[in-house]
Amino acid sequence: MRHHEFTGSGKPRVIPSRRRDQEYRVNRLSISAVVALFALPAFAVAPGGATAAPGGPAGPGPTTFALIGDTPYGDAQRVQLPALVKQVNLDPKVRMVLHAGDVKSGSSTCDDARFADLASLFNTFADPFVITPGDNEWTDCHRTAAGGYLPTERLAAFRELFYPEVGRSLGSRTMTMTAQPVAQPEHADYVENVRFVRSGVVFATVHVVGSENDLAPWSQLPGGDRPAERIAEFEARQAANLAWIDAAFEQARAVDAAGVVLMMQAEPVESPGFTVERARIVEQSRDLGRPVLLVHGDEHLYEVEREYAGVPNLTRLETFGDTATQWLAVTVDPRTRDVFSWEPRSVD
Repeated sequence: MRHHEFTGSGKPRVIPSRRRDQEYRVNRLSISAVVALFALPAFAVAPGGATAAPGGPAGPGPTTFALIGDTPYGDAQRVQLPALVKQVNLDPKVRMVLHAGDVKSGSSTCDDARFADLASLFNTFADPFVITPGDNEWTDCHRTAAGGYLPTERLAAFRELFYPEVGRSLGSRTMTMTAQPVAQPEHADYVENVRFVRSGVVFATVHVVGSENDLAPWSQLPGGDRPAERIAEFEARQAANLAWIDAAFEQARAVDAAGVVLMMQAEPVESPGFTVERARIVEQSRDLGRPVLLVHGDEHLYEVEREYAGVPNLTRLETFGDTATQWLAVTVDPRTRDVFSWEPRSVD
């Protein structure tokens, strides 16, 4: 989890593609950019006049989804979030909601009651709700302020509440998805890694989180860190993530997809916790040669970085964070050159 402040502007912080990751970390420059959202019909309709499946059409029609992350970040935002849910539910173009992780702040408790309350809240979204875990939900739960929990125990609890049925989303209108335990039984624990096709694009969630992707010590755990257990968790999840990234791109090639959307909580920067997954995403994106959108949260900044990691067809999009009043409306339209477009929305 990183701590950055959002300035309140509706425009993203745009990261020039030529800047090295380390350089942009040290000295970020703000460049305003205006991103257009294509006009779309209110509802996607399947052939024969039938309403498209929950989440949007699998065929060439456009799909708009709401992208949120790092929310509600504390009790005050928990009170505010129903207004955002209402606005999203009333938007006739939105067909599903994607949450890039962190349903609470790092200093708030990780108890079952909080998890249950938040899962219930997210189920009030009218459309399918898909979430990938954040570090605040489990990795950081060793912190005294968060309750001093064993992180792996909290991850198991989070999975029970937020993935109660393997391969099915939350939300009032649910949708079925391919879950990693079904497609790859050797990675049976990773119910949070799912994939599905909408508007001719393969979507996949990948469990990559902040706090150095769980390499940061569980230093406040009663009795101290458990490095062997922590590293074993990291290595097993990394293996699952790599297999799942490969599977998403394999499916994209098999169905001749217009592009790929990967959602994870943390940006896969060039550091020990992320470098392997980053390299695989870069390799697969370059080989696919079609638009790939890497969406994430964690830094609490609305940010756009085109030609990410030097790959012309790879774009990094970070959604708003530490707010319950802002979100991104992202449209997938395989009939357009760039396939992906988005615009910020604010709750009145």
